[in-house]
Amino acid sequence: MNNEETLQLFKDSNALLTGHFKLTSGRHSDVYYEKFTLLKQPAICTRICLQMADRFKDSGAVTIVGPTTGGIIIAYDVARYMGIESIYAEAGDEGRVFKRGFSLEKGQKVIIVDDVLTTGRSIFEVIDLVNRYEAEIVGIGLMLDRSNGLVKFDYPYFALATVAADSWEPDECPLCAKGMEITQRGSRKF
Repeated sequence: MNNEETLQLFKDSNALLTGHFKLTSGRHSDVYYEKFTLLKQPAICTRICLQMADRFKDSGAVTIVGPTTGGIIIAYDVARYMGIESIYAEAGDEGRVFKRGFSLEKGQKVIIVDDVLTTGRSIFEVIDLVNRYEAEIVGIGLMLDRSNGLVKFDYPYFALATVAADSWEPDECPLCAKGMEITQRGSRKF
């Protein structure tokens, strides 16, 4: 599956929205990739996760970690195809935490997966969490990188699709300057 095919899945599933959006990162944008519109369709999610699993098949990973919420679905399905376990990292008071009895062992090989990247905050929080357990991150995979590759990681990384989607700090947002009504999407509260 190439960049265009992945983006077409967003379009075909009506997951590509335009307007004025407050992103999970707190930034504003005129485009929003509503991954849950796509992820609620198992046939599409399966195609995406199978591609991710194929990319990681020789990584030696024994665990897939995803951040809540979309990362749970992706981590589970990628792990299913790889025949390994999946766990997820939930929001804590300071960054991400494992709950529900989840943990990692020192040196355990881990892959981190997530849905849509804008600033990388969720992924960096999971990286910090995995590093606190002294596990080994062998790869990071994303469904969509909307930073156009500007966010960098110190680990092997790929996105099934990469786009240059504009986003602005609220005080620099041209849509706010025009008085355009804003819609807040995502799971973080502000």
